[in-house]
Amino acid sequence: MSQAARTPSARYSSEQLLQRIFGYERFRGRQREIIETLAGGGNALVLMPTGGGKSLCYQIPALMRAGTGIVISPLIALMRDQVEALKANGVAAAVLNSSLDAQARRQVEQDLLAGQLDLLYIAPEGLLRESVLELLGRCELALFAIDEAHCVSQWGHDFRPEYLQLGILRDRFPEVPCIALTATADDRTRAEISRHLLPDGGQTFIDSFDRPNIRYRVGLKQNARTQLLHFIDREHRGHSGIVYCFSRKRAEETAAFLHQHGFTALPYHAGLSADERERHQDRFISEDGVIICATIAFGMGIDKPDVRFVAHLDLPRSIEAYYQETGRAGRDGLPADAWMVYSLADIVQIRQMQANSSAPEAQQRLERERLEALLAYCEHAGCRRPPLLSYFDEHHPGACGHCDNCLNPPATWDATEAARKALSCVYRTGQRFGAGHVIDVLLGKNTDRISALGHDTLSTFGLGADIDRKTWQSVIRQLLALGHLQPDPEGHGGLQLTERCRPLLKGEVQVELRRDTIPLKRQRAAGSRVEVDTSAPGWQALRQWRLQTAGEQGVPPYVIFHDATLAAILDARPRTLDELGAVSGVGQHKLERYGRDVLNVLATL
Repeated sequence: MSQAARTPSARYSSEQLLQRIFGYERFRGRQREIIETLAGGGNALVLMPTGGGKSLCYQIPALMRAGTGIVISPLIALMRDQVEALKANGVAAAVLNSSLDAQARRQVEQDLLAGQLDLLYIAPEGLLRESVLELLGRCELALFAIDEAHCVSQWGHDFRPEYLQLGILRDRFPEVPCIALTATADDRTRAEISRHLLPDGGQTFIDSFDRPNIRYRVGLKQNARTQLLHFIDREHRGHSGIVYCFSRKRAEETAAFLHQHGFTALPYHAGLSADERERHQDRFISEDGVIICATIAFGMGIDKPDVRFVAHLDLPRSIEAYYQETGRAGRDGLPADAWMVYSLADIVQIRQMQANSSAPEAQQRLERERLEALLAYCEHAGCRRPPLLSYFDEHHPGACGHCDNCLNPPATWDATEAARKALSCVYRTGQRFGAGHVIDVLLGKNTDRISALGHDTLSTFGLGADIDRKTWQSVIRQLLALGHLQPDPEGHGGLQLTERCRPLLKGEVQVELRRDTIPLKRQRAAGSRVEVDTSAPGWQALRQWRLQTAGEQGVPPYVIFHDATLAAILDARPRTLDELGAVSGVGQHKLERYGRDVLNVLATL
């Protein structure tokens, strides 16, 4: 139990708690403003990117205010990880969820009633039980923190119905300040969060959504698994990573493929048993170098800071999903990769799913807009950051010098005439055929099918013979991405024109498309970033000590120290406890607990 928490704000300031408990010298972004608002009894809506330090925004105020801070989190894994990390920093924290047996639950309840807890983590469905609400009513509460607040949105892919009922907290505990936090939310979702979770108002804090340590890279599928293998083998061997796949089968096959090539890769999807999912997730959290091949069922609330890459073998359903999933890389601020390959088939598949959706028209329209934003990002020829961040109403000047397009600028070409030919061919063949048949007609292929259909007599037959097949595939893919074409909503694979293509066909607008190329090898980015020499003897020695210590204590290695802290220690080479205590990420509790061991490791180098 932290002494700081037992004596409220009169004893320690937010800066002192930041340094003494968490080992950091200064706040980032708008952390200080948020903490002061909440510590002063105000409500707050916080939008901050993954890895931006959201948890400190409620953990420090909970330590400053009298009583226990109640953290509402949707996933048991997230609660467990954060509680272990808090305990490692000397903070009295506990969980109250279905993972506890009766005796452990009674002990937590007794500690809560006795005022011995700084923070208590609980799932929303557990909080809503009358017995739990009555229990909280008998305690002194510092604040409510509602994490993953975007789950309240019925328009989002992470919607959880119980979040809509959390407004009861304002009725039962009107004097307790509340903070709602999320890593991503568009205007509609922000409004829903405010309406349902902060009905009596609160200040909104929006931090930058830019993740400068992440290198965004998007390419075209050729052989997706082989491309993934080359990427990981060349740049991330021995690193932890997540590979997102569209289907359970693809996740299983990808994990097996990587395992065959010497990687520790495990599948994760809803088709596995709960025990198997938990085992795979525990290995991912606790071990180094584990790769999870997953559907979207994995990731929300995974508090693992050293994920060095997130890869997508299939196109996500929206730019929000893409941002959330890629945000799980590099939470420790060290270099990380967001790598994705996609194809024409991905676009057709997702558009067909949307067309066959039974959701209300307003929701279908929103999902189409989200997909179109992602497709525009994928096909963008300039810096990746402006189109990605503009979705969250944030301006970026571009030229980040760190994404694939900045490192290897793609060529573009005036594809106006080619686009008109493709659209015209789709129309003249009856808007019933897929890309392959349309391209055969454009190339003038004398196939039996084309002859039988009479398509060799069309004015568009052979009209595009001066352009190769791969370029035509690129044109059609980009026309789909731009919304000039759409797949047959009946799911038969045919292409159809949309209203958006009319100005292009009439010659009122022009279109410039990017030329598809095979991506070049990764280049070192310009600018200052923390780099780690993983081959250095000191690095391996510190990681080995951390792994052994974590095993003895039964916690994930990063609970001992993050990779970024180990890198900072190696860079500073402290010789005394005072010098080690000045390293970012080494708080007072960890200095007392691990300081001598770390200095002993350094002395052997």
